[in-house]
Amino acid sequence: MARRSRRSKNKRKLAKRQGAEGVTPLIKKYWIQRYDLFSRYDEGIELDEEGWFSVTPEEIAVRHAERSGGGVVIDCFAGVGGNAIQFAAMCNHVVAIDIDPQKVALAFHNAKIYGVENCIDFIVGDFFQLAPSLKGDVAFLSPPWGGPSYKMIQNFTLDLLKPKDGYLIFQVAQTITPNIIMFLPRNVDVHQVEELSWLSSPPLDVEVEENYVQSNLKGITVYFGDAAFGQHG
Repeated sequence: MARRSRRSKNKRKLAKRQGAEGVTPLIKKYWIQRYDLFSRYDEGIELDEEGWFSVTPEEIAVRHAERSGGGVVIDCFAGVGGNAIQFAAMCNHVVAIDIDPQKVALAFHNAKIYGVENCIDFIVGDFFQLAPSLKGDVAFLSPPWGGPSYKMIQNFTLDLLKPKDGYLIFQVAQTITPNIIMFLPRNVDVHQVEELSWLSSPPLDVEVEENYVQSNLKGITVYFGDAAFGQHG
């Protein structure tokens, strides 16, 4: 098993900030960052409340897409489509799954704004039930972190992921492909995540990367199998 840690800095142009009319207190801080979430926000991007604090910032989603190596990507917890859109812009095809019909509808709407809706199969369903029938080159895992309160936890362990613990989520993804990309909280127990590689025999290569937006650490990406070290491609 090989291991490497990297720090990825994401830079972007500052966008003009506008008034936050009609924005609930819970999402106000995320609304201020709306152009970090979707650079084309003003063209009609739509999010539900959970989407505001769970969507991957666009520059990090672009990074994930660049590292995916093309082919077919299974976005196992697609949400409002932040990652699926960027995968579709760089890969051959994306299967975007979410159990919430509203989120799938929002993801489709947002993909149309980016002009990539025809590169994505949108599926309303339970990833765990669908997994046996899925085929892809890379599985992308960004399961719910449990809401904004995750930041209050000093050491975020895999059992805190939703809707099931991280070990089970990873094992199910392995039935599709050994090439897995996980986007996790910045306070995740990295050693615990690295141990996931030992669920395979021989152990999978693993690479850990810190993801920053405007010098702020936003999350940790872990690449497994051929997704590690840029092997996939």
